[in-house]
Amino acid sequence: MRTIAFVSQKGGSGKSTIASSLAVAAHEMNEEVCVIDMDPQGLLGNWAKTRASRDIDVIACGAARLPTLLASLERKGVTLAILDTPGAEGAASAAAIRLADLNIVPSRPRMFDLWASACTRAQLDEIRAEYVFLLNQCPPAQQAVRVQDGVEALEEMGGLISPLILTRVDYQEAARQGWGVTEFNPHGAAAQEMRDLWQSIERRLARAKVCQPAREAA
Repeated sequence: MRTIAFVSQKGGSGKSTIASSLAVAAHEMNEEVCVIDMDPQGLLGNWAKTRASRDIDVIACGAARLPTLLASLERKGVTLAILDTPGAEGAASAAAIRLADLNIVPSRPRMFDLWASACTRAQLDEIRAEYVFLLNQCPPAQQAVRVQDGVEALEEMGGLISPLILTRVDYQEAARQGWGVTEFNPHGAAAQEMRDLWQSIERRLARAKVCQPAREAA
């Protein structure tokens, strides 16, 4: 089983929205997915209640129970666990960071978000965790300079996964109805972004697995 965590020390970065649509996209690509909602707000739990289909489990979990839950999910045949964490440093985020094969740090192309991403990076670097940044809620093309500034800042901090996620109505509408964007509008641009994102994450997970023995030996 592979485990990814969405982590950020700032709320509003879009962790829950991306996690829900990514879970659906991965499921459509034959992954057995479970979403673990570690945020006290319970946004993904609400999403699951709205969702008509029961093909993706969403389980609320705190820091103390996380190792046991992940072990149980692996025994049950889950192939992908997606962890959604609170928008602040704390026990839940720390537990997710330690146990994830890959941490994804979403950031909007705004200065306060980029500063928060730098703080999250320091926490990740401290325990030598695997991570990538994801630039989310990018504005329309006429604001391309601001997006490019965000790209350069995050690449300098440690690596940016593709694609860039644009501000699109599909994400909010899909979440509101308990869907992923690949279900809500399968041929839309947002749906393609989520499929491309899952493929990028798969490649990064494979690379991290190859590098893990070298890190452990060091």
